[in-house]
Amino acid sequence: MIEKLEKDMIEALKNKEKDRLTVIREIKSGIKLAQIDQKKEMNDDLLIEIVSKAIKTRKESVKEFEKGARQDLIDKTNFEIDILNAYLPAQLSKEEIEQIVENAFQEVKPTALKDMGKIMGVITPLLKGKADMGIVSQMVKEKLGNL
Repeated sequence: MIEKLEKDMIEALKNKEKDRLTVIREIKSGIKLAQIDQKKEMNDDLLIEIVSKAIKTRKESVKEFEKGARQDLIDKTNFEIDILNAYLPAQLSKEEIEQIVENAFQEVKPTALKDMGKIMGVITPLLKGKADMGIVSQMVKEKLGNL
């Protein structure tokens, strides 16, 4: 993934794709910042973490732009999200996520909502970067509410 990012940056430079280049540079600077501040090693996990945060921020921005009826900003932000999605592993389907959640419930055997942390501790390593963790969290809450 890191190699793909480097290759895409060079390609965006050559093709004068300003918007794409800006997004790629943002990812690279996020990685460098994490390396310096948190002393993390540059690898695909760090890339997934940075990209996931950037996508989450942009999705929140889209909601705000919708409130303000700013279609131009919504389109630009969705374009950036599409670029960022190229650096994430393939997203799991709802059925696959539900199966992982179900397996976690069988493993942890929760009794109440207070066990959510235990369940998420099992699920998060399996789904990080492969699913929207906000949706996963909501699925777990609903399932715990039905106990």
